Amino acid sequence: MSRKNTRRHFMKNAAALAASVLASTTAGCAGVLFSASRKKSDIRIEHVSYGYDEHVFRAPVGFAGAVVNRATMVTVKCSVRTTGGKLASGFGAMPFNHTFSFPSKALSNEVKNDAMKALAAELAKVTGGYQEFGHPLEINWDLAPQYLKAAAEVSERLRLADPIPKLCTLVTAAAFDASIHDAFGKVHGTNCFNTFGPEFMNHDLSRYLGAEHKGRYPADHLLRQHKPRMTLCHLVSAADPIEDSENKNPIKDGLPETLPEWIRHNGLLEFKIKVNGTDLQWDIERVLHIDRVVTQTQVQRGVKDWAYVLDFNEKCPNVDYFIQFCRQLKQKMPIGYRRIKYTEQPTARDLKSHPENDMHEAAKLCPVVIDESLIDADSLLLARDLGWSGAVVKSPKGLSHMILMASIAGKEKIFLAGGDMSCPGAALIQTTNLQARVPTITSVEANARQYLPQANKAWESRFPGMFRVTDGMLRTNEVSGPGLGAPEI
Repeated sequence: MSRKNTRRHFMKNAAALAASVLASTTAGCAGVLFSASRKKSDIRIEHVSYGYDEHVFRAPVGFAGAVVNRATMVTVKCSVRTTGGKLASGFGAMPFNHTFSFPSKALSNEVKNDAMKALAAELAKVTGGYQEFGHPLEINWDLAPQYLKAAAEVSERLRLADPIPKLCTLVTAAAFDASIHDAFGKVHGTNCFNTFGPEFMNHDLSRYLGAEHKGRYPADHLLRQHKPRMTLCHLVSAADPIEDSENKNPIKDGLPETLPEWIRHNGLLEFKIKVNGTDLQWDIERVLHIDRVVTQTQVQRGVKDWAYVLDFNEKCPNVDYFIQFCRQLKQKMPIGYRRIKYTEQPTARDLKSHPENDMHEAAKLCPVVIDESLIDADSLLLARDLGWSGAVVKSPKGLSHMILMASIAGKEKIFLAGGDMSCPGAALIQTTNLQARVPTITSVEANARQYLPQANKAWESRFPGMFRVTDGMLRTNEVSGPGLGAPEI
């Protein structure tokens, strides 16, 4: 079967299944449809609450042609009951990031952030009102269309010039989804990633992904245990000073401020470089400059092996811009170019609207992965058809959603990379759980240590291997505890 036919066949099955679930949910009979296969491990949501923490960044982050200096963190608490009456609570903590998830130019940052808060209030009602027993993946599957409906209603009520997009809905809902998974793992005294097989799940992947996945479970596509260690990937934003001469406004808080200082402080071995995609020569010179400074510092340390990831955040005007970037960069820094693992999202996120951005030729020069584009199974398979090398999975897009994407990628042999959204503290622990179980992910971004260190303070002594890194490696085995690995403070 051709790739195009495979995707069409998949989407036909998935659409039919989703429509069936949505119809049954609307009719209030989802529990009737699936009660026959209920397990003793199933849970029902008893109560949902949420709150916010507002953070000012230690230093601004430059990406996607914007400078971000504030973050809203939402924490969702969820109590659940098993069919046998056992009670437990879990929580999910995730940042809102409207620059990434809601890139409307017609709306101000304040309006977009307020819209996400308004949506979160509706999601709390929807989630708290769900009364069926089930596995967290099953519960989220039923709730997902209701979340999208709530987003449409909030957009209309607030008269938003641009409606809340699907990616923004996924990001807003991520903490709610995480809280349910966390509570499920904690009520059963095991890590959530031990619950994605037939022992805990009522249905195999065919219910969610179509008949091609019959007899398979997410556990078949994930590692049986957390990777014990993973490389720390350091962010170099478009606004970061590289050397002392560029540090015009020193912070002087005791933490590193330039790239050589960060390299020595954390023993860095991997770097994610934000490039702007609006000025070809600036992008090339920025990478060349960073490579020169990294190389000089690593030679001084006696380090020979390190890696780069590049990220345009969809700002390249077209694929030709990216191809020219790669060719010139390869010519000007041949050794450094070989250190590039892949590039994230060089061109526009809406793949259907921009089929001209075929990546087959570009991917021959450098592997390319979608990030902002990944909103559903169709986008993942369409990217594969258009020549993209893989995709970024990260739980700020929704853990249940990412588990299904990882399952498709596992079956289709699609490369997956990890990502961050300046997740501090518990949010980093929770998102690391996913990345420590996906086979192809080798590094974890943890850039809150750079921009939101105050939000990490309460977790440093409890997870020193995650928050006090000196050799470039995160001790990801520390986060394999019950639920999503983070006990509530």
